[in-house]
Amino acid sequence: MRLLGGASSADVEQRRLFSEWVLGVGDGEIGDDNDDDLELDIPSDLLILNSGDPLASIVESTYPQLLQNMNDITYFQNRAILAPKNSIVDTINDYMLDLIPGEEKTYLSYDTPLTQNLDGQTVNDVHTPEFLNMISTSGLPNHKLRLKVGVPVMLLRNLNQKLGLCNGTRLIITRLGKRALEGKIILRSNIGDQVFIPRFSFLLNFNGENFL
Repeated sequence: MRLLGGASSADVEQRRLFSEWVLGVGDGEIGDDNDDDLELDIPSDLLILNSGDPLASIVESTYPQLLQNMNDITYFQNRAILAPKNSIVDTINDYMLDLIPGEEKTYLSYDTPLTQNLDGQTVNDVHTPEFLNMISTSGLPNHKLRLKVGVPVMLLRNLNQKLGLCNGTRLIITRLGKRALEGKIILRSNIGDQVFIPRFSFLLNFNGENFL
């Protein structure tokens, strides 16, 4: 599915029609209900033709001429690929990163339990760094992060609202440091600002809470 933005009246109307169609599907007002099955005709403009490689077809449809538009921040402002699972997001990210030229840098989290297993209790053995490295869930960064200069990224936490570094802010990476990333904001009120994103400590509480 493609998520296109823009401020023109045609784009606004397109968004409205799409939203109404999605709501109609969810409310059961669109399609023919035959017992347990729902037959639904998807509008042709929402379909991406499969060329034999579904992933390549989706990326090419959403990001046509990607390499030629890498330096245009408006190109990334109006495009995004939505996916239902984190595993699919990771697959798409890896595929697109491999398409982009340039030197790659890999960042790893430093995962460790807050309280060490000092008395040898088995119940604490599951919270090893190896176990923590495998956790992949919404809102929590993966243990391994691959980046290149020029790739778009999205923040998952509020870091500095005054600088525009909020949850959902999208940036283009402009420099890869050892302890910080430099990026250019491409959405919201701080478009074009150069900002730095440092490493920080993140505390995961298995009761469902997490803290910076």
